[in-house]
Amino acid sequence: MTSKKQVSPAIRISQGERDASARATHLEAVTRKFLVTTNERKYMSIKTNFKRIALVAIASLGLGVLSSVPSQAVTSGAIVITTTTGTATKAKADSTTAGSVNIKWTSITGIDSVVLTSALKSKPGSDAPGLIFQGKDTVGAMVNTILAPVASTGGNTPGGDGASVYNLSYLDSAVATSAVGYNSATFRVQLDSSTAARTAGTYTYTITATPYTVVNAGAAPGFAGNNTISYGQSVQADVTITIAALTSESTVASASTSTAYISTTAANTSATTDSIPSVLSTVSATDTPRAYIYTKLLNASSVATDESVTVTTTIGTVGTSSSRGKSVVVATSAGIVDVKVWSDGTAGTATITIKSSSVTFANKTVVFYGATPATIVASALNTSPGVGTNSAALGVVAKDASGNAYAGSLYVSSDALTVISDTATACSYNATNARHECSLTGVTSGTAKITVRDAATGPTVSSNVVSFTVTTASAATVKLAFDKATYAPGEKATLVIQVLDSAGKSLPAGTFSNLFTTGGITLSQAAGNGSDTVTAVSATTVSLASLALGTTTDPVKAYTIYMPATGGTFKASATGGTSLPLAGQVAVSASATVTDNASAALAAVNALATTVASLKTLITTLTNLVLKIQKKVKA
Repeated sequence: MTSKKQVSPAIRISQGERDASARATHLEAVTRKFLVTTNERKYMSIKTNFKRIALVAIASLGLGVLSSVPSQAVTSGAIVITTTTGTATKAKADSTTAGSVNIKWTSITGIDSVVLTSALKSKPGSDAPGLIFQGKDTVGAMVNTILAPVASTGGNTPGGDGASVYNLSYLDSAVATSAVGYNSATFRVQLDSSTAARTAGTYTYTITATPYTVVNAGAAPGFAGNNTISYGQSVQADVTITIAALTSESTVASASTSTAYISTTAANTSATTDSIPSVLSTVSATDTPRAYIYTKLLNASSVATDESVTVTTTIGTVGTSSSRGKSVVVATSAGIVDVKVWSDGTAGTATITIKSSSVTFANKTVVFYGATPATIVASALNTSPGVGTNSAALGVVAKDASGNAYAGSLYVSSDALTVISDTATACSYNATNARHECSLTGVTSGTAKITVRDAATGPTVSSNVVSFTVTTASAATVKLAFDKATYAPGEKATLVIQVLDSAGKSLPAGTFSNLFTTGGITLSQAAGNGSDTVTAVSATTVSLASLALGTTTDPVKAYTIYMPATGGTFKASATGGTSLPLAGQVAVSASATVTDNASAALAAVNALATTVASLKTLITTLTNLVLKIQKKVKA
């Protein structure tokens, strides 16, 4: 059974089938579609025509309005105002760091203008400086906008007289005169110049931009007379000028200028380095501190500034008379506080930390020693004492039971008072040299035995015995000597002058006014930079050990010499002067060798060449041995 397939009337028509039904259906559809489309087109055409008529009417009306501007019109379009912040110093305003204010508007007449005024909104102190305007730049669509700072008169309105309107001084109001089209004007704004110092902080000003038009078009904007001014809607924006505090006014302490030094002297303003005080550990009274930390807080400009100071110790107590403990916070006055250190009965080495809000100082050290020494060791610092006072002739190192340096009282006594007259003479503690130093008083030539004790009388702890021989001999000869036999080029050397008696022993320390003849000591080559001058004819001798400058206990005069850069023999020569007897007024000298860099380098090269030759011979021998072994293996 064959299925009946329906065929579209349009297909039947295209295929030539022209039955009445298909034709009727097709004609009806086409007619209806055509009528609808035709009606829509007519409607849109009518609508478009109405729009065009309305636009023409509006345009005509607008052109009519534009062509007949009212005599009192102001700037068209809202004014846009923007600001940027500025800075200044306390002493003066600075245009290079001024803030700025920018205004933008559209002018259709070219005769309207904008006036800027300012009002102080907030300030950091009592100072209330005004704000001044300075023309900076303009951007106009047609011609440059005219900028004119003016004097404010009549309640900050533009005007006054013609001269004031165009006065180019930096004043407290500003006028921007329009050009036809888009206008933009930028003014610098800065604090009014003054000789008075400013208060640091932020000054905020409200800038008001007011548009206006001078009705009498024949007069320049702002002129007085019969002009009538029409004002528009004002706009406002804030601008800030910030004044930073001067460096000298900073209240922050600086590590580079602030100091804290410890010593045993109260308010030691002359201290430039720390000492390590060695103090008695027994409890000290409130009014008798063992040490002091003189603290001074300064800002970066070395001006005193006050901050709280925190002090902490591991042994003893610290603080002030009103605030004392293991860890305390103390106040400074004019940047200064003298922190006190007390002992609390505990022996040992204390570490003290001290810091302010901004600065942390180097830790301080205090040695708290026991009430009595456990050991006392004495040694001679001057082995040639003379008649009279011999300062620092004896050195003493005393320690308590814990091994801490004992800095308490020590006394020196002689067993032969006719030779050395000291009996229970107090020694002094030298914290820098970390030892007691005792002076001896020579009476006449001879030998005496010296003992050091921790008490003048009663049960004591005693030191070893040290013998001293007092001499009354006179000078016989002078001797020159270097501290080494060989030096590198430029190396530091010490030239020692020693005055001897007829037996060849050192004379006591003293001054010899004419030890050498004119010219003093001469050198075979120029010494290096930094060397001492050696041309003096007089010399003062002293024990270097007594000054903690070395181990030499005989009195000498020492010169520092830097060896020359070239190698060879370096010689110092002199002739004895009238401080010596005629037999001693002879030429003396001392020599040392300065190594030659070139010679040393050549020697090193030669040694290397010898080593290389030896290695070459060894390699050849080993090669021959390997070849023999190979032949035997093949055989």
